[in-house]
Amino acid sequence: MKRMHIVPLSEQILAVPEVMKPISQHRPHVFPGHRNPLEPMNSQTANMALKRMGFKDILVAHGMRSIASTVLNEKGFQPDVIEAALTHIDTIGVRRAYNLSQYLEQRRNMMA
Repeated sequence: MKRMHIVPLSEQILAVPEVMKPISQHRPHVFPGHRNPLEPMNSQTANMALKRMGFKDILVAHGMRSIASTVLNEKGFQPDVIEAALTHIDTIGVRRAYNLSQYLEQRRNMMA
């Protein structure tokens, strides 16, 4: 059975859809596609933007998860909370079966 992943959002993130409405011309997607604005933005758009900014062969969008994990660990956040935020699955079978915590309150504090 798949576990539901709840993402606590910061005030800044909650403001993004309102900021984007005039930019996206009030379309259904917060980040509409370039070729077809009625479709969502292509999954590779962020990677192309990083390349244009000079990060070719240095950074991809998915790599920002590694940066976030590193920074949050260096800031002293609990590894279990960081892993929960990244939706990493515990590899210890018994622990995975018994620990169903999503660490929501700790993740709210971490994301603030």
